[in-house]
Amino acid sequence: MSSSLRYVDLQFTNLQGVLPESLFLLPNLENLKLGWNYLLKGVLPKLPWRNTVLMELDISFTGIFGELPDSTDFPHFLRNVKTLEFLDISNNKIRGQIPNWFSNKRWDSLLGPLPSSICNMKKLEVLDISRNNFSNLIPSCLGSMAKLMVLDLRRNNFTGSLPPLCAQRTSLRTIVLNGNQLEGTLPVSLLNCHGLEVLDVGNNAINDTFPAWLGKLQELQVLVLKSNVFHGPISTCQTKFFFPKLRIFDLSRNEFNGSLPARVFGNFTAMIKLDGEETGEIIYMQSAENSLYTTYEDSVGLVIKGQDIQLERISTIMTTIDLSRNHFEGVIPKTLTDLSSLWPLNLSHNNLTGDIPMELGQLNMLEALDLSWNRLTGKIPQELTRSTFLEKLNLSQNVLVGPIPQGPQFNTFENDSYGGNLDLCGPPLSKKCGTSDSSHVPQPLESEEDEDESYFFSGFTWESVVIGYSFGLVVGTVVWSLMFKYRSPKWFVEFFDGIMPHKRRRPKKRAQTRRT
Repeated sequence: MSSSLRYVDLQFTNLQGVLPESLFLLPNLENLKLGWNYLLKGVLPKLPWRNTVLMELDISFTGIFGELPDSTDFPHFLRNVKTLEFLDISNNKIRGQIPNWFSNKRWDSLLGPLPSSICNMKKLEVLDISRNNFSNLIPSCLGSMAKLMVLDLRRNNFTGSLPPLCAQRTSLRTIVLNGNQLEGTLPVSLLNCHGLEVLDVGNNAINDTFPAWLGKLQELQVLVLKSNVFHGPISTCQTKFFFPKLRIFDLSRNEFNGSLPARVFGNFTAMIKLDGEETGEIIYMQSAENSLYTTYEDSVGLVIKGQDIQLERISTIMTTIDLSRNHFEGVIPKTLTDLSSLWPLNLSHNNLTGDIPMELGQLNMLEALDLSWNRLTGKIPQELTRSTFLEKLNLSQNVLVGPIPQGPQFNTFENDSYGGNLDLCGPPLSKKCGTSDSSHVPQPLESEEDEDESYFFSGFTWESVVIGYSFGLVVGTVVWSLMFKYRSPKWFVEFFDGIMPHKRRRPKKRAQTRRT
């Protein structure tokens, strides 16, 4: 193989067979792309690479394997490569003898801690080691790599607190830590990530309040905090910039509570008008667009139309709000109805009350609306039939009443969309409107029952009990003394017989026998 070879791109080529080890040892190779060749096999070099000019390496989604060295300088064969700008070893099937410091088993992905020596690659712009089994703490030095634009560590086994990312001036635009075991709070140093566009820390164990201060990041487009232990209300940020470019807002499966502040949604200006709306052009986010290496594409996992969807590419017309499975209460703010570019809106499994705003029918782009498992009352607004793109509707388990609106989209929804609303009627339900059924009377909510009981017993305080008991004791003592004095209850009976009102009975006449 020619030692002067500089560029090799064999991605998505369905290559099979064994990759020659000599390919990894070419001294002048600058770009090596082997990703997405599942049947490609080969062995990683055990010795350090003699290459000193390599800038891009992609060996993701391959069957390349090799023996992991017993060294803290993993990836060991790259220890002398300080020119690397793009490194993608995600979804790897590298396997072999695991180092002694871990175990003696065989695995199907990269294992062990990520050593701080990776930060020696000063020119690194994209680091994607997702979907492996890296563990222990995330090296804090990653937050100080000046040229790093993409940090994708999703679906590993990293533990501990998040390091101070952007502790120094960096170029980070994408931070994805989804699917680890991270704890603690979000580092405030993230405010130094002035160009940050994607922040995904979902599916961890982060215990924090709502990071309203992130609203100062004027470039942030994707914020995913789902499946953590975030708690408390969504407070507002005292700044004129409050997520002005946010398109994806996912707070689902946390412990948030309080009302949904109208001011927050009123500042989501990027959800009002779509990029490319006038030209019809679909634009995709690409965090390395200013780099020579645009292989990395932003992706995110969302629940859309009730299904877990992995968006491998994020278009700038994709806008979504998911606040499901929290403890939000109060009414649905009407400022949500201004977000005309919303696709899915999920507010299910909360404690929301009041009517469904008729203004939701103005969301012309809405494809999925889930308001199930709340305490919404009133009728289903007829205006919702104007949402001609609506494909998925779930209003089940509320206290809605009246006829179900009929329209082009509503005629496609099945019974499951309305289950648990016992006083709804009309197609597709079997219950006809205008008929009464005592078994379909909405039951009072648990909190309402508690309030009724507390109201009924509210007058029975300990003071009233003592007064009643004392009065009864005095009366009983007086009556008993009188009975003892006259030594017969006859007087007692005659006394009360005189003061208690009763009906007079007509005396019975004795039958007289007439003789004839």
